Amino acid sequence: MKKILLLSLSTSLLVASGYRLPEGSLSSTAMSGAYVAGAHGADSSYYNPANMAFNSNQNQFEGDLTYINLAEITYKDAQNPQFNAKSKEENLLAPSLYFSSADLNGWRYGVSLNVPGGLSKRWDAPYAKASAKEFRLKILELNPSIAYKVSDAFALGAGVRAIYSEGKVKSDATDLGKPVRRDMEADTTEFGYNLALSYKPVEPLTLSATYRSKVDLNHEGNAKLRLSGTKLYDGGASVSVPLPAVIALAGAFDFGSTVVEVEWDKTKWSDYKSLDFQFKDAVPAALKAPFDDPKPRNWEDTNAFRIGVTHHYNEKLTLMGGFAFDENPATSRYLGFELPDSDATIFSGGFHYQVDQNLGFGASLLYDKKDSRKVSQGRSATNPLAIEGTFDDASALLVTTGFTYRY
Repeated sequence: MKKILLLSLSTSLLVASGYRLPEGSLSSTAMSGAYVAGAHGADSSYYNPANMAFNSNQNQFEGDLTYINLAEITYKDAQNPQFNAKSKEENLLAPSLYFSSADLNGWRYGVSLNVPGGLSKRWDAPYAKASAKEFRLKILELNPSIAYKVSDAFALGAGVRAIYSEGKVKSDATDLGKPVRRDMEADTTEFGYNLALSYKPVEPLTLSATYRSKVDLNHEGNAKLRLSGTKLYDGGASVSVPLPAVIALAGAFDFGSTVVEVEWDKTKWSDYKSLDFQFKDAVPAALKAPFDDPKPRNWEDTNAFRIGVTHHYNEKLTLMGGFAFDENPATSRYLGFELPDSDATIFSGGFHYQVDQNLGFGASLLYDKKDSRKVSQGRSATNPLAIEGTFDDASALLVTTGFTYRY
């Protein structure tokens, strides 16, 4: 069971509030996640299983690989330049697979395997690594789903979320004269569900709603805590953090060769109240405050507004583009180096080319630009590591390539 205890499940891999990654498939990346009402093909099994009912009467498969580049984040301290820091650049890969079946008397079934989120953040500067030397989280979701076509205008969908996550967290305050270090690993497998519906009140218009349930990630594993180089704890530990519920409402209008989708989604990050590590055995008194005492988080619900455009240039070539604005959940009072997050503006584009009746391929690119974030937490003698400064230069670049096959 060794895999991480997430000190905070929140330094995002990525390009949504907290640690969500809604842009996993070729089309979703190309349209900045505005891919619910207009979801079609194999990846509709994940993004809107109800829409599987409106797919062509074929079995459809899609395989994608997303390259993720997280730029260095710069921290400039307002009081002490010795506290200035810069995170390491991160380069990550996120694979995904999708399948949607042909019609079975009004029913369809599908399955997806993808990466719905995660984190990777490393700091080497003494002030930053005191709380977040390394934070890594991997999340993998297997999502079987079904759809039923109630009528030519209305369909329902549902699925089961099987989620596995693992990771690692390290902190080291020895360079600040506080000789405490932490090294933790943990993992978990949890389950949830998702629901979807799509309605076509008139032929060119599709209205959709999707819901992904909250899943409590109850990580269990091992922790090593050291003081002045001496290992004072080496044993079982656990922590529970929420993978929050997400609701999305979207509408897509088909103008003939061009489809425009507008989407709003809300992520229920307010379920994340505090971070409380539980240790199997007693923690020495000298390590209780930095590691054992609960840490408040008090995150807030976030909204994202997305727009995506699909243009069928000809029978073979489809062009896509998107734009989104996404809020971040962490209040300044509780923001830390494990999550130097801020509101984001997202731009994207891509294409799909149909080689023949069965095989197609494509590529898409997304750029996520984070706002500068100024934080003032009231540094004092009793709270010497409180953040008093500005985070800048945070951004993410996603490049997704993939192929589709239908038969």
